[in-house]
Amino acid sequence: MRRIELKTDAQLAWMARAGVITSRALDAAVAAVAPGKTTAELDAAFREVIAENGATSNFLGYYDYPAMICASVNDEVVHGIPGERVLQDGDMISIDGGAVVTDPATGKTWNGDSARTAMVGQASAERRELSEITRAAMWHGIAAAASAKKVGEIGVAIEDFVRSETGEKYGIIEDFVGHGIGTQMHMAPDVLNYAARDLGPRIKKGMALAIEPMLVTGSIETHVLDDDWTIKTNDGGDACQWEHSVAFHSEGIWVLTAEDGGASELSKLGVTVKPIPA
Repeated sequence: MRRIELKTDAQLAWMARAGVITSRALDAAVAAVAPGKTTAELDAAFREVIAENGATSNFLGYYDYPAMICASVNDEVVHGIPGERVLQDGDMISIDGGAVVTDPATGKTWNGDSARTAMVGQASAERRELSEITRAAMWHGIAAAASAKKVGEIGVAIEDFVRSETGEKYGIIEDFVGHGIGTQMHMAPDVLNYAARDLGPRIKKGMALAIEPMLVTGSIETHVLDDDWTIKTNDGGDACQWEHSVAFHSEGIWVLTAEDGGASELSKLGVTVKPIPA
């Protein structure tokens, strides 16, 4: 079994810095979404914020990935490479990115990772619903994590929400899941977005997890394009991704990639977040 990295509160505070920079860079990328814009322009907006904050990207160069964001449009599930593709009115785009900051005292690097879905112009009600259900499923997973004993309870909560709200209308992608995060972007444990018999490892203080449900309007079967990165649905159904990185510190839970630690969203679900102690 892969070792799960447990962080001190001070180390999680560094992750919160990376998380806030990630959030602000995604703000810029989402703000740039409009008909006629290229996905490369969204990447440029993200890059500018990363540079302004003295951070680096954990996507650029990762297994030779050529950009700072993944820009996945319509039936692209994840890992869409930004480039000259022009966004059209009515498109839907999932933007995934992350920042890295370095603690100068130790030389350790700390990662942030988050994703959002945005509508391009006048997107259909169907696409807006898919995004809202995916977003809400993420928050229900995070809310469950606040009191969960094991990591797998997060996936149970995500699937329970999706099925209770929409029945079998949406498929939950199984080939791509959430993950631990810390000194590396992808670490143990896997964080499933669906219910499984094995609930996995216990949740412990010092863990940090990226929770990222991906829903599709049709079959969950996918394939990779010739660029060796972009993942698309086999049947052409729309796909959507939302993601936040979450810390379990000595006094509670904190959403690292939300400016307010997730307080506004989690309060609606009866969960109180507590800032990471200084």
